Amino acid sequence: MKAEPSEPVLNGGWDTVVCGDSAEILNKLPDSSVHLILSDIPYGIGAEDWDVLHENTNSAFLGSSPAQKKAGGVFKSRGKPLNGWSEADRQIPKQYQEWCSTWATEWMRVLKPGGSVVVFAGRRLAHRFVSSLEDSGFTLKDTLAWIRPRATHRAQRISLVFDRRGDGLNSLRWKGWRVGNLRPTFEPIQWLVKPYRMGGTVADNLLENGVGAYNEEAFIKYVGKPDNILEIGFEKNEAGHHPTQKPIALMEALIELTTLPEQIVLDPFCGSGSTLVAAQNLDRKYFGIDFSEEDRKRKARK
Repeated sequence: MKAEPSEPVLNGGWDTVVCGDSAEILNKLPDSSVHLILSDIPYGIGAEDWDVLHENTNSAFLGSSPAQKKAGGVFKSRGKPLNGWSEADRQIPKQYQEWCSTWATEWMRVLKPGGSVVVFAGRRLAHRFVSSLEDSGFTLKDTLAWIRPRATHRAQRISLVFDRRGDGLNSLRWKGWRVGNLRPTFEPIQWLVKPYRMGGTVADNLLENGVGAYNEEAFIKYVGKPDNILEIGFEKNEAGHHPTQKPIALMEALIELTTLPEQIVLDPFCGSGSTLVAAQNLDRKYFGIDFSEEDRKRKARK
């Protein structure tokens, strides 16, 4: 995809990728101009420097221990434990919701009435993302589940901690117990909609704005049945271009579920561009936004 300068944003029309701050660029898009917002947004859990969306710091955060280095790329950096390290860590969910609120109202403004927001928001803070969009006027329609082709189990055996302390009695007592989470075999997909005109119907809104219902027939081509659990994997040699990359076929299924050809798909955090490629494959127009390299470096310094 060719990145275009952000001023003016739509000088060359749609089918454009713009580098910069998402909230600032969204402000330049026309009202009710987008049919679908489909994005894999930052989860706020410190997956990479760009995913640190809270204000407090700790010297150990994103560092690594000898055990992590031995494990290789599957466990390359340390995140904050769920219990945190300080009182400030308890503010991380709230700060994530505040970050979502910086652009949620712009999503509401640029989306057509009846249009869908379909977002991968992560298991831990997805409720904060949903709350932010609900506060901005959106309605939560459903939560879908994408079954991941591969899922790494990172739960440490607690018996090893007691072994290192020379506490054999408690090591035996707590054998089989782990610290961490169960294997993360699914990722939630939040599906929200922008309300349509009061007093109107879905059928009326389809005629006025071209969105509001969903295409079950097209969706079934990808998953076999109209269920909210999606098992769609990567094609050969497709993965590996971005830490949180999603399969193009998965994005195609979500685009066909909610839009028609020639309609506009917006990805405000486009990353590796899977959403945009999927839109292009399906004869939809697209508009993508992502941090420039300078923006990423500036955020990492904060």
